Amino acid sequence: MTPTPGAPDVHRDEPPAVGHAAFRHVLGHFCTGIAVITALDRTRPVGFACQSFAALSLDPPLVLFCPAKTSGTWPAIRRAGRFAVNLLGHDQRDLSSLFGRSGGDKFTAAPWHPSPGGAPLLDGALAWVDCEVHAVHDGGDHHIVVGRVHDLAAGAAERPLLFYRGGYTVTEPPAGPAAAQPGFLTWAAAGEWH
Repeated sequence: MTPTPGAPDVHRDEPPAVGHAAFRHVLGHFCTGIAVITALDRTRPVGFACQSFAALSLDPPLVLFCPAKTSGTWPAIRRAGRFAVNLLGHDQRDLSSLFGRSGGDKFTAAPWHPSPGGAPLLDGALAWVDCEVHAVHDGGDHHIVVGRVHDLAAGAAERPLLFYRGGYTVTEPPAGPAAAQPGFLTWAAAGEWH
């Protein structure tokens, strides 16, 4: 087939460039939860706020998060080999801001206790997941860290802290028992969510 003169070449090897501002603006429309990834680097607790966290596999139980390659905290977490994911509740914006900043001893202002694997669990978190580093992959200007889950639990809080279009937001409290509402677990059991 002969291409039409003046028509764009749709079979180029490289995709068209996407500007950083457009990328952030459009993907900001995807609402995410806020997690704080923590570890114990020898005896020093370390951690950072993270939006790029997700469940990855049920069998084996795996999760992932994506630290920037410029992160000063990620090397300490990798060195520790174990980490905890602290999912923040709707009333923990202060913790998100605290762990979203570089430097300083964040844990003097954030009460915590050790997970079964030794990583810091932030008091009052919506839920926590205790992991070991299973694999690390390249992801452009980020790493893709896969964690093998060893333990996990949900806290007493009912609503997550969410980030949407550059700002915090929250959901309404559940209307009734979670078991009576269609949701992720129901659909996941039917194999509809990927």
